[in-house]
Amino acid sequence: MAVIAISRQIAALGDEIAEATAKKLKYAFIDRKEIERRIISLGFPAETLKKYDEKKPGFFASLAKERDEYLDYLQIAILEAAAEGNCILIGRGAFIILEQLSNLLALRVVAKDSVRLSRLQKEFGIDEKQARQRINESDANRLGFHKSFFNLENEDPSHFHLILNTGLLDIDTASGIIADLVRTSVTPEKEEAGKKRIEELICAQRLVNSLVFEYKMNISFLHAAIEGKAIVLQGVADSSAIVEKALAVSHKILPDYSITSAISIVQDFKAHP
Repeated sequence: MAVIAISRQIAALGDEIAEATAKKLKYAFIDRKEIERRIISLGFPAETLKKYDEKKPGFFASLAKERDEYLDYLQIAILEAAAEGNCILIGRGAFIILEQLSNLLALRVVAKDSVRLSRLQKEFGIDEKQARQRINESDANRLGFHKSFFNLENEDPSHFHLILNTGLLDIDTASGIIADLVRTSVTPEKEEAGKKRIEELICAQRLVNSLVFEYKMNISFLHAAIEGKAIVLQGVADSSAIVEKALAVSHKILPDYSITSAISIVQDFKAHP
């Protein structure tokens, strides 16, 4: 059970390479529409999705409660998709959401601006100025998305096992390199450890989603760090009573787990309008 997460620039052929790799490996390709479908099926409003989906939220959207909710839905959607195994996920910060999996291969697909400009001009019949505008907008949105939700730069090469330049590699060659990397680097031991870890991460994220959506806990930036049967709740609340209630509910949901709190208490804290 290997999991591949691909980050890509616009017009770098990332989607095409993901699809070709999926065919070579006989893996499921979880594309943008499938991730959107899963997020919406979990309960996030379709009309709100466009504010956040792989773009930098506007100022007020970045402060809104639904911003945190989008991230919670996104994370569980990607975790559950990855748990199915033998799959390729593209975009949406999958490479950072799944970074703790030992059976993950995180890849980035890029190309020179001149190559991307030419591809966009040919695909859409637009001039160079319009193509450059699309590149600048897409690059800024994807950078803003990752900075806003994960506090990192998606262009940082240290997050990836491999970076592929499709100005130098065609789709068949690039997908073949990825397929070979999967076969040689993802061992049965890594697969087993990755499977165990993703089960833990899903457990933790489902706890967060239950606290937020079912029990309406007013805790901003809520996160559950998990190691085995030990969970630490993190976030920001405006009273100790809320923290105590969150702990009580968490113990009720997961009675066999050791659950503690590292939630910061800030009086009169209001992250959401």
